[in-house]
Amino acid sequence: MKTSVDTVFKSVCFAGAALGLVLAVALVCELGFASSGIWRTEGLKFLFSSNWDPGSGAFGAAGALVGTLATTALALLFAVPLAFAAALFVNDAPPWASKPLAHALDLLAAIPSVIYGMWGLFVLCPLLQDGLARLGVETTGFGLLPSALVLTLMVLPYISAVMRDVLAQAPIALVEAARGIGCTRWEATWHVVVRAQRRGLVGGILIGLGRALGETMAVLFVCGGVTEIPTGLFEGCTTIAATLANDFAEADGLHKSALFGLGAILLMLEFGIQIVTQRLFRDRS
Repeated sequence: MKTSVDTVFKSVCFAGAALGLVLAVALVCELGFASSGIWRTEGLKFLFSSNWDPGSGAFGAAGALVGTLATTALALLFAVPLAFAAALFVNDAPPWASKPLAHALDLLAAIPSVIYGMWGLFVLCPLLQDGLARLGVETTGFGLLPSALVLTLMVLPYISAVMRDVLAQAPIALVEAARGIGCTRWEATWHVVVRAQRRGLVGGILIGLGRALGETMAVLFVCGGVTEIPTGLFEGCTTIAATLANDFAEADGLHKSALFGLGAILLMLEFGIQIVTQRLFRDRS
C-alpha cells in the first residue's frame, strides 16, 4: 500500500513539473510563430529602429526596448541601496522595531501595481511638474524619472526581503571573529558578511530586476506613452510591457506580429535573468 501511494505521489509531482515545461515550450513556440511576420518583414531592423507608427506600417522596437532597460536600470539604482540599508537595519534592530518594519516592507509587495500607477499619476507626476516649474523647467511630469521612481517602490520590498534572509543566514562565527579583531559593526558587515553572502545578495537584485522588467500598469500611467528613445529624465518614454497593454486591443496583421515580437524580446530578457539567478543560487548552495 505504501509503495502504491508513493508511486501515485511521484507521478503527480512528475506530471506537475512536466506541465510547467510543456507550457513554457508552448509559450515560446506561440510567440515565435506569431511574431514570425515582423521578423520576416523587418529582420534585425526591428530591434534597432525607434520608428513606431502603426498607421504607416512602421514598427521599431528600439524605443520600447531602451525605455524598458532605462527605467529598470534607474529603478535598481535607487532601490538597491535603500533595500540593502533596510535589510541591515531590520536584521540588527531590536524586535520591537524590526518586526513592524519587516511587515511594512512586505506589505508594499502586496499593493496592486495599478495602485502604484494611480499614485504616480495623481501625486508624483503633479509634484514633479510643480517642483520643476518653480525651478524654471517646463515639463509635463511624465517620463523616464517618474516611471523609475514608481518601479523603485515596487521592487524595493522584493529585494529587501531576499537581502534580509541572505544576511540573516550569515555564520555568526564570522561576525564574532571580525568584531573580536577590532572591526566596527560596519566593517564586519561590509567586509565579512556581505563578501560571504554576495551571491545571495546579487540574486536578490536579479529578482528585483525581473520584477521591474515586466511591470505594465504602473509604468503605463506615468511614462507618457512616447515611442521614441528617451534623451532625458523628464522625456516621455514607453516600455515593452506598456506598449503591449496600450496597443494590443486594436492591433491586427503586422501590428499584432510586431507586438508579439516585443513580447518575445521581453520573454528572452526574463529567461536570461532567471537563468543567471538560478545559477547564482545553485552555486551558493
